[in-house]
Amino acid sequence: MSNAQRVAVLLQLALCLLLVAWYGWLHPPAQLSAGIAVGLMLLPSAPGLVLGALGRRSAAFWCGVACLFYFSHGVMEAWTVPAVRGLALLEIALASAVVTASSWDGVRARFGRG
Repeated sequence: MSNAQRVAVLLQLALCLLLVAWYGWLHPPAQLSAGIAVGLMLLPSAPGLVLGALGRRSAAFWCGVACLFYFSHGVMEAWTVPAVRGLALLEIALASAVVTASSWDGVRARFGRG
């Protein structure tokens, strides 16, 4: 794995920690148990994190794909729930950083190292 791919996986892990803190402790859902909410929110990250633990190059790709969901979720939460706007903006920033890091090697290969 390249450095950019490692960064993507580490940022994905940071996003997962944010979601655990968000739904498990800081702002748990009212109609669903916190454990189920955390499990459902972490499910899209599972393929990328498992592949990252195995050292596969495709891990960054799957982390980027999962972060398209997290980006959309963050925008929706920031727009509709003022109480969690800060957490949602952090989720948007982390998801954007994962997508950028996961595509960095391709951009560098396409446009050169300079």
